[in-house]
Order: sequence, then C-alpha cells, then structure tokens
Amino acid sequence: MASGWFYLSCLVLGSLGSMCVLFITYWMQYWRGGFAWDGSLHMFNWHPVLMVSGLVVLYGAGSLVYRLPVSWVGPKLPWKLLHAALHLMAFILTVLGLVAVFQYHSHSKIAHLYSLHSWLGITTVVLFACQWFLGFAVFLLPWASLWLRSLLKPIHIFFGASILSLSIASVISGINEKLFFSLKNVTKPYSSLPSEAVFANSTGLLVVVFGLLVLYVLLASSWKRPEPGILTDRQFQERLIHQQECERNARHLQC
Repeated sequence: MASGWFYLSCLVLGSLGSMCVLFITYWMQYWRGGFAWDGSLHMFNWHPVLMVSGLVVLYGAGSLVYRLPVSWVGPKLPWKLLHAALHLMAFILTVLGLVAVFQYHSHSKIAHLYSLHSWLGITTVVLFACQWFLGFAVFLLPWASLWLRSLLKPIHIFFGASILSLSIASVISGINEKLFFSLKNVTKPYSSLPSEAVFANSTGLLVVVFGLLVLYVLLASSWKRPEPGILTDRQFQERLIHQQECERNARHLQC
C-alpha cells in the first residue's frame, strides 16, 4: 500500500514538474519573445527555463531516487550512480542558466549580483556544487569508512533539502523580479494583473507545490530506504497487523 501511494505521488510529481518546465518555457516564448544565444534579452530567456529545469525539477527527481521501493533491495551502487548522474545533469543545466544571465548582463552592461534574487541564486549554486562533490567523494568513491559516511549522511540529507528550498525561493524571487522589471508599462502595470502576470504567478505557485511535495516525500519516514535491521513506523505497524492476523487465524483453526 505504501509503495502504491509512493508511485501515485511520483505520477503527480512528474506531471507537476513537466508543467513547471512547460509553463516557464511558454512564458518566455509567448510574452518575452523567444530564445537566442547571442547576449541579447532573448538569451536571458534561457535563464529561467534552465534554472527551473535543472535546479528545481531535475534536482527534485534526483533527490527521490532512494525513495523508490525497488531501490530498497539489492546493491545500492546503481542507485548511487543514478542519484549522482541526475544531480550532475541538473548542475550542468544550472551552470548553463548562469552563463545565459551573466552574458546578457555583460552584453547589456548591467551590474552582476546586486539583487537579493541573485544572492540567493548564487548561494544555492555554490552549496549545490559543494554538496555534489562531497557526495561523490564520500558516498560514491570507495575510500570513505562507514563511520565517516554515517557521520556525514544526516548533513548530506539536510543540505539536500535545504538546497531545494533555496532553489524554490530563488525561482519565486526571480519570477517576481522579472515581472517588476518587465511590467512597468503605464497601461498594463504589474499591479493591474495583466494576463502575463497571472500566468507567471501561477507558474511560481506550480514550482512551490512541486517543491513542497518533493520535500514531503523526502521527509516521510515510511518511504525511506530501510536501514538493515531497522523498521520504519509504517513497516512496524504492517508487521504488527500481520502478526495479529496470524494469531487470529491460529485461534480460528484451534476452534
């Protein structure tokens, strides 16, 4: 039953993640003029698309690898490789997103890293880089001892969830900042909620819902990979119910 709810959650997450990417892409294509890679404003349009795709959606998907029930049995190495590969892909998209915005700023002679959004974003990317390299060095390479992995595992999990939370905050502040800069027209200011503002705000809400659901799945103890010899609360309850049913069946047979 628990695995059924998990896969239903995965289906919902997959739909939400796809909608986040499609919505942010449609916003940049329909209202902001599309895409290019030439230092122009159209190059900037790649920034939100790549950041949402990499730092939120793909990062969230990679974080849930160890929650897959099929990963609970057998060797962990294939799942470690998948976890690392998905996050590496997310990091590559994130770097490309940074290249897009930095080249646009340089081409347009706009100052770099002056807003709260940019501070949040660059902090998130730096933490992501440190998190990935630490995870690769300690949990994927065979040199680290078990006590070191046990010591660093809670820290790795904490920063994994923190990076996703910071990513969501960066995206929301970025959407808001973009709308404030773009919708300064007297006839259609942001405060009048033109169609672009409604659509962009809705996209931000989709990102928040996606991120919160990923965090819920990460924190739900019943969906964590069981440690050897340790049962989660749900597993303990299921085993207790099974034992009670066996006892009732045994008493029925005796009668």
